[in-house]
Amino acid sequence: MISPLAFVNKGAKIAESATVEPFAVIDDNVVIGEGTIVESHAVIKSGARIGKNCRIFPGAIIATVPQDLKFNGEDTTVEIGDGTVIREYATINRGTKASYKTVIGKNCLVMCYAHIGHDCIIGNNVIISGYCGLAGHVEIEDWVILEGYSGVQPFIKIGAHAFCAGDSKVRKNVPPYVKCAREPLSFIGINSIGLTRRGFSAEVIKQIEDTYRILYVKGSSIPNAIKMIEAEIPDSKERKHIIEFIQASENGIMKGPVRSVKESVEVSK
Repeated sequence: MISPLAFVNKGAKIAESATVEPFAVIDDNVVIGEGTIVESHAVIKSGARIGKNCRIFPGAIIATVPQDLKFNGEDTTVEIGDGTVIREYATINRGTKASYKTVIGKNCLVMCYAHIGHDCIIGNNVIISGYCGLAGHVEIEDWVILEGYSGVQPFIKIGAHAFCAGDSKVRKNVPPYVKCAREPLSFIGINSIGLTRRGFSAEVIKQIEDTYRILYVKGSSIPNAIKMIEAEIPDSKERKHIIEFIQASENGIMKGPVRSVKESVEVSK
């Protein structure tokens, strides 16, 4: 299943059921799991750990050294979970001594020309659309969708099931279960369609909506909003997740919905 026209270093460990097409390049210290397909002209550098049934499209480059001037040749990795697809010309950098690894979870889709920087930790079932750029140390939880041309600053975290509209500039943490858009990036509602597709009940979705109504619409400070949420919203794993995410966001979360002058006056009344 390895083409004689591919360049495969003898130090690479490739499962027998994996496929390596002509003109792919695979360095030493690489592990590729069962059923994975590495297409022509893909480049897999030292330190890559690719799971089962993945597909690496032409021109993708995985496990290049970090674009970090502090990197000093540490032995670091890129770990890609089972079932993940990396499309054409996407680039993924290894970790640095900060965490020693860059991680992409299971069943993710990284579209063409996307870039994932060093020490990023990406959960399962995440979609990173074409031309997105993730700086170093970004954390993305499960089931996030990041639409095309979006950019994420270093040390930003995006919560589970969040949806970031195209061309988003993500400079603050994005809490779980929300949709965000505009510039500066702001809350535009709950990702109710995504949550419904993933089996969340109408009752749970309503509780999430009520939680964010307190946080973003009533105009209270974040500490006061959390107290109100704890008092008014029934205890659940979703409520706990939202509160813990906000409390752990030392650099703050994205702002609330942008209002017109008329809306702002009405709210103040």
